[in-house]
Amino acid sequence: MLFAVHCLDHADALPRRLANYDAHKAHLASGSIATVISGPLVAEHGVTMIGSLFVFSANSIDDVKAFNAADPFASANVWESVNIHPFLMRVDNRL
Repeated sequence: MLFAVHCLDHADALPRRLANYDAHKAHLASGSIATVISGPLVAEHGVTMIGSLFVFSANSIDDVKAFNAADPFASANVWESVNIHPFLMRVDNRL
């Protein structure tokens, strides 16, 4: 099953985000659950990172919650809010 995860950063999180970026990438690549797509959310000017967006393939929402809680960005208090929802993909026009 697919799950969409939408995370918004604390206003002062950018230094913590940058300091933990490599560990965050390693966590996503760990294979605990499959990352379908992921990337940073950016401010309207398209540069400053302000959050994260993921689509994961996992057996349960509890697996996604546990995986997300183990992310270095979570332990570094980068994210102010995290929303996780089951996702039904209807269109996939990847570039």
